[in-house]
Amino acid sequence: MKPVMLDGTIVAKEIKENLKDRIAVLSERNITPCLATILVGDNPSSKTYVKMKGNACEKLGINSISIHLPAETNTEQLIRKIDELNSDPSVHGILLQHPVPDHIDERQAFEAISIEKDVDGVTSRGYGQTAFGFGNFPSCTPSAILKILNYYNLSIKGKHAVIVGRSPILGKPVSALLLNEDATVTTCHSQTENLQEILKTADIVVGAVGKPRFIKGEWLKEGAVVLDAGYNKGNIGDVDEESCLAVASAITPVPGGVGPVTIATLLEHTVLSAEK
Repeated sequence: MKPVMLDGTIVAKEIKENLKDRIAVLSERNITPCLATILVGDNPSSKTYVKMKGNACEKLGINSISIHLPAETNTEQLIRKIDELNSDPSVHGILLQHPVPDHIDERQAFEAISIEKDVDGVTSRGYGQTAFGFGNFPSCTPSAILKILNYYNLSIKGKHAVIVGRSPILGKPVSALLLNEDATVTTCHSQTENLQEILKTADIVVGAVGKPRFIKGEWLKEGAVVLDAGYNKGNIGDVDEESCLAVASAITPVPGGVGPVTIATLLEHTVLSAEK
């Protein structure tokens, strides 16, 4: 049986359509949602991501402020810029593009973002609220994964979800979100023993490991739902799509799967912040 392709562009389109009326209501109150993105240095992929986010904002009527700081910017200078944006009432969301140059303390910079403007869910306070089930702005990629599952009416409750990866802005928060939806969650990582045997028991698999085509079809349980949150050089995900297609009941493509929903979720969070 041919697996269902979980088309993220369709999900993203619906999210954006639903935002139009909310943006119009804000406009009547003379409020325009505004997202500020900070890019430090000249990482080509990061430049592309920031440009994509800016274009998505403009299409919906969301203001986009793009701040490009030189690669030699230090942690203190970056935090001063974040503090300026925290104090600006016209800015509703702040996104610090990951990764920053190695000499910057990225965690310290993330923590400087006001919880009210942490629309990308990168602060430890935001993560804690997400884990406890009352966060306004869960990390955008984990949130996108749940939106895809819900859009396609794929059951989460009682299912065994295996997350491959434990990063603080992807693996850990998606584990928390799925646990809050009554999944039984196993989080795997580079030190996990018997990874292939664990994956054989998974009803839902999330690839969040940052290794191209890492997860193989022969490791999966027949009928597993596969969500590929990886994005590697050459538009390649963390899942070996070709081999997984023979086993999975549903799978997200790369590109066109989780990515578009992540950006739409970021816009949704920015609008929600403006409403608040």
